[in-house]
Amino acid sequence: MANRMSAIFIEHINWKEAEKALTKEAVILIAIGGQCKEHGLHLPLDNDWILAEYLKNRMAERFPLVIAPTINYSYYPAMADYPGTVSLRSQTASMMFVDVVRSFARFGPRHFYFLNTGISTLNPLKAAAEELQTDKLIVHYTDLGKHLSECRKTLEEQPGGSHADEIETSMMLVIAPEKVRMDLAVPDFDDQPGPLSRSRKPGTAYSPTGAWGDPTLATKEKGQALISCLLDGIAGDIEFLLRSARS
Repeated sequence: MANRMSAIFIEHINWKEAEKALTKEAVILIAIGGQCKEHGLHLPLDNDWILAEYLKNRMAERFPLVIAPTINYSYYPAMADYPGTVSLRSQTASMMFVDVVRSFARFGPRHFYFLNTGISTLNPLKAAAEELQTDKLIVHYTDLGKHLSECRKTLEEQPGGSHADEIETSMMLVIAPEKVRMDLAVPDFDDQPGPLSRSRKPGTAYSPTGAWGDPTLATKEKGQALISCLLDGIAGDIEFLLRSARS
């Protein structure tokens, strides 16, 4: 879908201009990217923030969206054992999403898209979407697993993983290569289920580095393919919402 209108970053306009932008036909994009969330030794705590900002800006180039500021805190319990990680309770995260949507919806919009860069965030997003259905508000959100599954099948070499791993590191080599410290990347994959832990204890996946997978297998070429798949998947989600908002 070609974009013949500009996206609006709502924090850059005044309230009178916001009133004109917040129509019933508007689709509001709200990105979520942890800014204090460990990503192993080779990636920064703001890894997901960087990813969210990149994806948000790419969507702004393609669609006439109203774009909210990126949410930098959410529910990240699997990384809570590592210094610097901030994790809200699931209910707190969910109700924050609800309050943000309802604040915008008071002025007209009925369609919302959370550009989600996490996995644990799926549960509070699902709860928020269900809560907002009672207001007749339509809320969709990114499912990274769905959008990246086909690409992963053809590109992935690591035996397993999903955090600061081959996949995530490959994408960062494209988006922000200056932030990636490949000299500190090491394989770190304990196939036990559970949150990551710096010490061996029941019910956790032991990870001395905070990564879960093999980031040493990351390449820029893989990252380019993965980013392309992810952008196409998110664009498809947004196109669906734009059609729904206009019907």
